[in-house]
Amino acid sequence: MLRFDKISHHYGLWPSIDDISLNIEEGKVVSLLGPSGCGKSTILRIAAGLEKPSTGSVWIDSDKVAGDDAFTAPEQRRVGLVFQDYALFPHMTVAENILYSLEGVSTDSAYNRQRLGEVLEQVDMTNYAESWPHMLSGGQQQRVALARALAPKPKIMLLDEPYAGLDSRLRERIRDEMLHVLKEAGTTVLMVTHDSEEAMFMSDYIYVMKDGHIQQAGRPIDLYCRPQSVFVAEFFGEVNRIDGQARDGCLRTPLGNFNVHHGYSGTASLVIRHEALIIGSDGNDSVNAEVMETRLLGRHSLIHLSMPTEDGEDVHLHARVPGLNMISPGEKVFLSVDPDQVFVFPL
Repeated sequence: MLRFDKISHHYGLWPSIDDISLNIEEGKVVSLLGPSGCGKSTILRIAAGLEKPSTGSVWIDSDKVAGDDAFTAPEQRRVGLVFQDYALFPHMTVAENILYSLEGVSTDSAYNRQRLGEVLEQVDMTNYAESWPHMLSGGQQQRVALARALAPKPKIMLLDEPYAGLDSRLRERIRDEMLHVLKEAGTTVLMVTHDSEEAMFMSDYIYVMKDGHIQQAGRPIDLYCRPQSVFVAEFFGEVNRIDGQARDGCLRTPLGNFNVHHGYSGTASLVIRHEALIIGSDGNDSVNAEVMETRLLGRHSLIHLSMPTEDGEDVHLHARVPGLNMISPGEKVFLSVDPDQVFVFPL
């Protein structure tokens, strides 16, 4: 449905993206995930036709829409775009905002009014057709922006940080509603986000980006369970990190010994998710630790731990445990790890 073939783009002499190739299948939701400045929004703008690639080509179905010898204007690409700030026209009602997106697509007023009713019903905003944007909540404005983008029946929907302006509780509800609407419509989606949880919830496939390059791509479960670098592991949740010197394929740490690549000797990093640390009874694989501080985070408690090392410098770790677990500072505990959430990377 949407294909980027070795795309590069420069702002002046600075490369924003470099030799990017990606494929988005019809009906799939795909996310570009990464920190600010990594190039993900540039890819979205190139897909929309708002930027031209410096090199490479872009294809929608079998049509080349950007490249050395081709460029299709944004309005001719049948691409819907939902901006971070929704970009609703303040001087138009909800109905007028949506009908405006159909100008140039259909001159049949009866069809346009029918389509207006369909998309308003899809996003559960039928009763707000004559409301002005300033009368709506952030979540309602976001629904209107989605309805406006869906009205012309685009081949591809582009979402630019669509939940960034919403509070956390509203964000969870709205993204669930949006995903339902998009899946029901069978829309192909490319979304930009810096939130790994958001990407995992929404996406069939994720491209993780850094400094204009793709670091790793895969299904959410693959990226979370099998990260290929420290950067990717750290991007999918809070982690503890212990750097050290590996010898003969083994990294020795206060938490135990961990295998690196076969026979590898050199600097390596142990990455442990907060939820991978298990506080419990003594066992063959457990080590001693001291509780420094406990913070209740609602559904979880965050335990700050300290462990002595052979060189006399303490290692500080954080464990995220379910429920109310207010262990007193100074208390000694036994600590073990879930091996499925521990990763070792040569540096």
